[in-house]
Amino acid sequence: MSVVEDVMVLGSDHPLRSIVRDEHLLLSPPHPPKVPVKLWREHPPLTVVHYPQQYEPEAFAPPRGVYENDEIRVEWQKLDGRQPFYHRNCDVDEISYQIGGGRTLMSELGVIDFQSGEFSRIPRGVAHDNYGREDSHLLFYIPAPVTELAPAQRESGAVFPPFPGWQPGEANEAITQCMAAAGHDITVFGVDEQLLLEQVHQEDRRMAVLRADPGHDVTWLYTTDRIRLGMGTTIPGGQRRYRRTLDADEIQYQAHGHRTLITQRGIVDLVPGDFVRIPLGISHTSVVTEPGDYVSLLSHQELPQVAETARTADAYTPEQLPSLTVEVR
Repeated sequence: MSVVEDVMVLGSDHPLRSIVRDEHLLLSPPHPPKVPVKLWREHPPLTVVHYPQQYEPEAFAPPRGVYENDEIRVEWQKLDGRQPFYHRNCDVDEISYQIGGGRTLMSELGVIDFQSGEFSRIPRGVAHDNYGREDSHLLFYIPAPVTELAPAQRESGAVFPPFPGWQPGEANEAITQCMAAAGHDITVFGVDEQLLLEQVHQEDRRMAVLRADPGHDVTWLYTTDRIRLGMGTTIPGGQRRYRRTLDADEIQYQAHGHRTLITQRGIVDLVPGDFVRIPLGISHTSVVTEPGDYVSLLSHQELPQVAETARTADAYTPEQLPSLTVEVR
């Protein structure tokens, strides 16, 4: 079957070119070389990381790292209660995506009560803490400054008390560098929590809460010259179309719905709670039988997986294609 592949680069919504492909050849191993020299490497299949979306009680633990390089980190976190300290980043903007449960973000720029599916960005140098209620969320540490690409749905506000039952008490503030990685605290000291949160009255800025437009294939929400972060929407119907990004790894987090990811590094079924990394230069598409969405992060620099693998993609076989008839990009 013939399909179309869009060749993309980071930062552009339009293909460099679109190429007609034979889908079977696109996904199959290469033809054997006709020379007695090894011309290419064997590449491993895609790997999937999974954290359940259903909340399971446990003692407080630091966020779990999923992907990381020397300038970006992707983490998964769950929280039921307060964090042990207020946190101030020296080098990165900290973006969150709310998976589920309840979470109140308290900061010098105001308070946000999150709903599932919402994003926000904490600018570098802004102290913040969280109060979770069976909460789970993603964190993206990205070199500052990061720019919003979508209008705010709403903004942080001066809310006192920040949540019912809050009373100012003993609190610490941690100043960190290197994307707040463990062991990279610069100093930790006691603070007056009431005084810290009242700083909002001296600030002109507020934090924007963003949400993807469900009517778009991909809604890009944040950008720098080396990353893009947004949300992809998948609905059944349409023609199968592949995408190959030449200059960026793509991290995908399946937020809602089931999806089959077809790539030149294997085929894998994704369920809510799954992460997958598609290396730069790898052609891929998705097949769905129900509506869904996924978080997408494009990174110009390779973004290796640091979490434990839950499963791997299956090798392509010609028998699989006829069953993959419902398509969305």
